[in-house]
Amino acid sequence: MKLTGMNKVHLITGITGQDGVFLTSKILQENPNDTIIGISRNFNEKVFFQKLKYTNSFNNNFENINIFNINLLSKESVNNFIKDIKPNFIYNLSGPSSVYKSLIDNDQTYEEIINIFDNIFNSLTTLNLECNFFQASSSEMFAPSAKKLTETSDFLPRSPYAKAKLIVHNKIQSFKNLENINISSGIMFNHESEFRDNEYLIMKIINFAINTSKGENSKLNLGSTEILRDWSYAGDVAEAIYRINNKNKSQDYVVGSGTGYKIQNILENVFGYFDLNWEDYVLVDPTLLRKGDPISIVSDPRKINQEHNWKTKVSLESLLEKCIQFKLNNLNQ
Repeated sequence: MKLTGMNKVHLITGITGQDGVFLTSKILQENPNDTIIGISRNFNEKVFFQKLKYTNSFNNNFENINIFNINLLSKESVNNFIKDIKPNFIYNLSGPSSVYKSLIDNDQTYEEIINIFDNIFNSLTTLNLECNFFQASSSEMFAPSAKKLTETSDFLPRSPYAKAKLIVHNKIQSFKNLENINISSGIMFNHESEFRDNEYLIMKIINFAINTSKGENSKLNLGSTEILRDWSYAGDVAEAIYRINNKNKSQDYVVGSGTGYKIQNILENVFGYFDLNWEDYVLVDPTLLRKGDPISIVSDPRKINQEHNWKTKVSLESLLEKCIQFKLNNLNQ
C-alpha cells in the first residue's frame, strides 16, 4: 500500500458500488496524487477498473488505489485498519441498499448499517484522528409528504433499512460539535447509472424492453405506474458527495434533482427508445406495492445548491439513454 506523507488519504467503504466508482473517479480528477483506499466484500478487480476507465477517460493512472476486504463488522479489525491508514477523508457508502431485502432479513440490515458506522466512527474518536466523514443517508427515512422534502422535513421510516439509516442519522446530530471531525449526512434520493444491478426498477424495465425488442413475448408486472420519485444520475450524486465532504462543515444535505417523475415517464422513455408502446407489455398489480409506500418522494435541494453550488446535470431522459446504450453495448460484446 502506497502512502505518501504530503498527500491525503481517502477511505471509501463500498467502493465497488456505483457511487464508489464515480466518487473514485472524481477524487482522481481533483487529486491525482492522493491515495484512495477502498473496502469491498465482493471485489472483482477487472470489473472495477473497467468501470473506472469507463468513467475516467482523463486519467488511467490507478497506482494509488488500494482495495481491501476488511470485516467492517469487527470492531478490532476496523480499529487496526483505521490506525494503520489514518484517513483524512472517509466516505461511508457501505451496507445494503435494497429496501426490499431489508424486509426479508431485518437483523442483518440493522447490523450492517448501524454497527459498521459505529465501528468506523468509534475508531476515529478512540484514535483521536482529524478527519472529514461523509455518511450516506437515505430519502427512505422521510415521512410521506405532498411537499418537496428538505433537511428539516419529518421522518417516518417504514422499513428496517430506513429505520437503521435514521438511527445513524440521529447519531450524527450529536457528533457535530467535535473539534477534530467534520461529519456530514447526505440524504440521498433515488439515483441510478449504467452500473446499477439488474434487480433495481430501472434496470428491470430496461432489460425487459431490450428482450421485448428482440421478440420475447411476456409481460412486465409492476405495482404501480403512478408512483412519483426523484431520480438522479449517480455521477452527479458522487460530485455532491465529494463537495460535501471536502468542506469543513458538519451539515446535513438533501441530495436530489428536485424534480419528480412517475414510473410511467420511465416506461414511456425506455419503451419509446425501441419504438414500443409500454401499455402493450405492462401489467399493474397493486399487491406488489410495499405497505405504506408513499406516492411521492421528491427533494428540495436548495441548501446544497446554495452552499455548494451543486445541482444535477444529467436529465432523466439522458440517464435512461446512458443505461440503455451501456446495456446494449455490453450485450453485443
